[in-house]
Amino acid sequence: MAESVAVIAVCGHEAAHGQALAPLVDAGVSVVPNGRALFRSITEHARRGEEAVVVPMTLGRDPELVADTARTLRAVPAAERGTVVLAEPFGTAQHLTGWLRAAAGRVPEGSALLVTAPSGDPFEDAELYRIAALVRRHGPHPFVEVAFSGGDPDLAEGVRRCRLLGARRVALLPAAFVLPDVPGPADVDRIPAGVDRIPVDRAGPLLSASALRRVLTERVTDARRRLREHGDDGIGAGLTAADNHGHSHTHPPGEGHSHSHSHGHTHEHAHSHEHAHPHEHAPGTAHRHHHPSADEADRATRSIA
Repeated sequence: MAESVAVIAVCGHEAAHGQALAPLVDAGVSVVPNGRALFRSITEHARRGEEAVVVPMTLGRDPELVADTARTLRAVPAAERGTVVLAEPFGTAQHLTGWLRAAAGRVPEGSALLVTAPSGDPFEDAELYRIAALVRRHGPHPFVEVAFSGGDPDLAEGVRRCRLLGARRVALLPAAFVLPDVPGPADVDRIPAGVDRIPVDRAGPLLSASALRRVLTERVTDARRRLREHGDDGIGAGLTAADNHGHSHTHPPGEGHSHSHSHGHTHEHAHSHEHAHPHEHAPGTAHRHHHPSADEADRATRSIA
C-alpha cells in the first residue's frame, strides 16, 4: 500500500458542488464535484503513487452522491486508478439530526427555527421535513419549519410562515454545508400588509471548521482500516447506497410476487458466476431492497460532533 495518502472530498448540492467546503478543510484535501473532476483527481494521484481515499460529502440526504461517486471510481481503468478506497459518507440522516439538535440548542428558545438547505429531489426534501420534525419533537422551540434555497418553500416564504404562526424572531438553521442567505428587503416586501416584519438571524454553520475536519479525518481513518483489514475498497457497497432512495412499490391484494437479486462472486477458475436468490413479498406490502456488504456491521460511523 502506498504510504502517501490523498483525501478527495466529493461534493454535491449540499456543499454547492465544493464552493462551500473548500475554505473549511485542510489545504491538502482535494475538493471536487463528482464526474470528470473526480476522474481526473483519481488518475493524477495514481500517477504520483498516492493512495486516494474518497469521501462523499453528503449529510445523509443525498445517497445518490454516494452511488454516483462509486460509479465514477469503477469507471476509472484499473491501470490508471492505483489504490483507491471509497469511505463512508461524511454524515447520515441520524448524524444530521443530532448536529441540528446541537445547533438548535444554541438558539434562544423564543426564536422559531427555520431549517434550510439547498433543494434536492422530492425524496431528499421530504427527508428534511422528517428530520426537522425530530428536531422539534426533542427540542424546546415552539416552531420548527423548513425552507429550501432554490426550492419551494423558499426562505422568504419560510419566514412568512413562521411569522403567521406567531413567531417574533426567526433563526435560519443550515442543514447543509452551504450557509443560507438571510432574506433581504425585496423578499421582506412579500410579507402581507398588516403583518409585522420580524428579525431574522442566521444560526450557523452546522459544524465548526474544526469539527468538520475531525469527522472527515475519522471517515478517512475508518476507510483505510477497512481496506487494510478486510480488503474492502467500499466501491461495491457504494454502488447500492441509493437503492432505498426513491419510490417503493406495492402489490395489490392477491398479486404478491417474488424478486430475484443477483449476487456476484468469483470462483477459483477463470470466470465468475451470478446466482439469483429469490424471495417472496406478501400481497399489498410496500418494500425496498438493500443487501449490505459483509463488513457493514463493523463499519458504523462513530462521530457525532
